[in-house]
Order: sequence, then structure tokens, then C-alpha cells
Amino acid sequence: MKILMVSSFLPYPLLSGGNVRLFNLLKYLKKDNDITLICEKRPYQTASDVEKVENVVSKVLTVDRKKQWTVANILKSLFSTKAFLVIGHTSQEMKNLISDELTREKYNLIHIETSYVFQNLPDTRIPKLLTEHNLEYLIYKRYADRKSILIRPFLYFDIFKLKKNEENFWRKATRVAVVSEKDKESIGRENTVVIPNGADIEKFNLKKINNPKTLKLLYMGDFTYIQNQDAAIWLIKKVWPRIKEEFSNTNLWIVGKRIPEKIKGLSPKGVTFEENAPIETEKIFRESFLMLAPIRVGGGTSLKILESMASGVPVITTPLGNEGIRAKDERDILIADSPDEFFNEVKNLLLDKNKYNQISNNSREFIQENYDWKRIAQKLNNVYREMGKHA
Repeated sequence: MKILMVSSFLPYPLLSGGNVRLFNLLKYLKKDNDITLICEKRPYQTASDVEKVENVVSKVLTVDRKKQWTVANILKSLFSTKAFLVIGHTSQEMKNLISDELTREKYNLIHIETSYVFQNLPDTRIPKLLTEHNLEYLIYKRYADRKSILIRPFLYFDIFKLKKNEENFWRKATRVAVVSEKDKESIGRENTVVIPNGADIEKFNLKKINNPKTLKLLYMGDFTYIQNQDAAIWLIKKVWPRIKEEFSNTNLWIVGKRIPEKIKGLSPKGVTFEENAPIETEKIFRESFLMLAPIRVGGGTSLKILESMASGVPVITTPLGNEGIRAKDERDILIADSPDEFFNEVKNLLLDKNKYNQISNNSREFIQENYDWKRIAQKLNNVYREMGKHA
């Protein structure tokens, strides 16, 4: 099939969940499809990054991602039915590229990656598949719920608009793809299909700990997302001091691009901030004893959790972090909610080698059975074919 993919991001380097997901899917979709990608490119992304993506699609066309937090965008959002996030991703350059491409070439399908670039599409009868990595309005609502009561009304007003915008895009799409059954239930539309996140089983080898002097407890995420900032701050303030006090041979390793100064400025003892970690995330997991993922805001499924499990690195996360994964607590994954619960789960793994090895082996088997990228890409390919029949 000939597919035009419109994305809010260039899926390389593989340091964010969205990049990992889309790049791996494209890698397997390339065999049966002719895909042109039109996407936003961040300032830190290079020509080499574009070349990497060109290896898994037929053509890449990029537009520069503009700054989100500008006075113009804020003022527009105050007097518009569009939410602040949607306004920030509205691009005349992207609109022109899409229109030109649709005029030059005959496409069977348009695949949109994240709803907040949907408004850049022209009116067309070509079938449209919209992929939602998260339900954005729910992420922002959970975040706003934790903010000061003084600013909540302003946040809630924009969240209301974001919800309406997303619902409008779902109606306009021929099909909507989400990453979890929970998100499918939240959307509540018959045209919704689950295309879950996954992990590269061949890439991530079973992790073996060889009694290093310092045990690295990993937290990894893309810090442009508020849910990852929230998790890191909570972990550093509420959980880490007690772990370090009782287990002096541990180090908290916080990995991710663009870690905010408000997080690095906490200056906790025994915490290492790494913004230049290897792009090959399997190297990060090889050095890690376990992963801490105190996700308190968000939805969908965390790719970093899946990759950690595929590597045999035990994961301790919240009920929300496991919501889209549905791994079994105390068999494949460890679930904790409060600071005390997180501390106790860490303590148990540090003191009980048999339990550590059991969780390590079970987690990898769980990923092999449920989250192999090759199988997931085939499911998406089947959706393409089904939509093509009704074009």
C-alpha cells in the first residue's frame, strides 16, 4: 500500500517512547508498504537522524518544530476553540507539504501519529488512521489535579478544549489506534483498535548482575513530558533518601534528554543525572540492577518499562504504570504506590537474590509472549489492508 504518514515527531534518536515505537513499527512495515513520512523535526535532531529514518521509509519530509511556549501561542489559546497544545502544532508549512504531496501522488491511506497534528490535514476522502500514544487530555487533567487550586481553573479550561479537539479528531478519522485496552475504553468508539507498544526481543538480552560494587537503580524518560518530570521529582524527594540511607552501595541513575534544572537542582546524594547516555538503550539496561517507574500521571503503556522487562531488569512501578501492560504483580512486575511500598519492594530485591532472578526471568518471558514488535507490526499491517478494502 502507498501510505502518507503525518507525525508530530521524527522517530530518531531512540530515546523517547514515541520514537522507539514508531521506528520499530516502520522497520517491519517497510516490507509491504510504500511510506512517505511528513513530520516535525526538533532543533536537536540532525541530518544523520533523518538518514536513519530514511532507511525504514521511502521518503522523509520535515518541518521545523516551532517553540510551544510563546506569547503568541498563549494569546491565541485564550481566544480560540483550539487547545494550547493543538495551536503549538498547527503549521502552515506542514499543511503545504501535505497538500503538495497529495496532489503529486496517489495515496491509499493517511496515517496520523498523534492527534495534535490532525488539524494540518486538508479535507480529503482518503481513509485516515489516527494513532494516539496517550489520551492527552487525561494526562494534563491528572497533572492539573495536583496543582494549586489558584491555577487549576485556567488549566481545566484548556484541558476542556483539548478533550473537545481530540474527540473531534477521533470522529474525523476512519479508524483510531491506541496502545492499551484502557485507552480504547476511554475513547468508547467502535472504530478504535489496540496496537500495543512492544520491545525488540532480539535486541534486548537477558540481564545478568555480576555483583558490581555499586548497584544502579534506573529511572529513564523523556523529560519534555510532564509525567516524566513528575515521576522523577517524586522519586528523588519521597523514595530515594531512604533507599540510600539503608543501602549505601546503591546509586540512582536518572537518564534522559533535557533534564530540567528544577530536577538537577535538587542535588540529592547518590544521584547521577545522565543526558548523554548511549542511544542504544540496551547498553543502559545492561548496567542497571532494577528500574524504578513511579508513574503517577499519564496513560497508555511505557516503552521503557517493556524494554526493561525484555532485558530481564526487574521493574517496580505504580498501578498506573502497569495499567496498559497488565503484567502480573509479584510474578512479572512489582507494583507499589506509596513511598513505603516502593522502598520495601527495592529492599526485597536487594536482599533476596532468588526473588530477583525469578522476576527477571518471568518479565522477559512475559514480553516475548505479548509484546514482540514483529507481531504488533503485522497487526497494524492487517488494519491497513482492512481499511484499504473500503477505500
